Amino acid sequence: MTRSPILIDLEGEAAVSPATAPPLPDDAPPPEGRAMRNAAALATARPSWAARWFWRALVALLGLVMSLAAWDYVTALFARQPVLGALALALVGGLVLTALGLALREWAAFRRLGRLDAIRRGAEAALHAEDTRAARIVVARLAALYGGRPELRWHLARLAERQDDVFDAAALLDLAEAEVLAPLDAEARRAVEGAARQVATVTAFVPLALADVAAALLGNLRMIRRIAEIYGGRSGTLGSWRLTRTVLAHLVATGAVAVGDDLISSVAGGGLVSKVSRRFGEGVVNGALTARVGVAAIEVCRPLGFRALPRPRVSALVSRALAGLFGRG
Repeated sequence: MTRSPILIDLEGEAAVSPATAPPLPDDAPPPEGRAMRNAAALATARPSWAARWFWRALVALLGLVMSLAAWDYVTALFARQPVLGALALALVGGLVLTALGLALREWAAFRRLGRLDAIRRGAEAALHAEDTRAARIVVARLAALYGGRPELRWHLARLAERQDDVFDAAALLDLAEAEVLAPLDAEARRAVEGAARQVATVTAFVPLALADVAAALLGNLRMIRRIAEIYGGRSGTLGSWRLTRTVLAHLVATGAVAVGDDLISSVAGGGLVSKVSRRFGEGVVNGALTARVGVAAIEVCRPLGFRALPRPRVSALVSRALAGLFGRG
């Protein structure tokens, strides 16, 4: 028995399409960037002291059990087959050395982030005390930090030529900022724009549950790690997570992970959120909040504060990131 396709006659009804879909009602709630707000809450949530001690004890117990099991397995294998026992011992040794290498890499990542913080604190102290000698020490540490970067070789040479003619602490730090950090700021802005574009696109075009939250969290993790790499604080897995928590905790504490009318109007052109679909509006707002996180990450990772150069503006970053991605109202 064969089955023929069934045709349903709509009896003259117009086919549904985005062009004929009704507009959003006037009383519909505005987009609030729920994915970014949930991602920020997830990244900054701290478990209770009982939960922390539970996980610490569980990890320690599992480590002890696995170590004893590996030891018993290797010794038993040595007793039965010495060759296989030696092979198992070599594999266990390689695993231990790999774990030590990962731990050393994480330690080095924390040290790199610490160098950025030390330079920033030294610059702030030199400015506060108007100490030219301390400012020269800060500039020397900044030059040593970026001495191995080929793309900054010309900028460091210009700084070395001009710094001897400056005898004021503020002017010397401003010179170092303008000569060395300007190309790094441009690269960091491009990283923020790319992350904002990615988060906005996934939010707008992927209607899967929790997909926008996962995309926002992973996109912001990669963005913050990339910004740290740009400014010389290349971080490992633990360092990236700690840096992300620091940035998002600062934004949550200051109320910056929120949507304001000024931000929506500057990004949406005054009518995008009300004239385009709800998902597109959420994409625009999530992209704008990602740009806010990126600006905060730049301020955290930058070895010098913004004085000689302008601080990146969120509206400008989002406008460049989303240009052509969504139509303007």
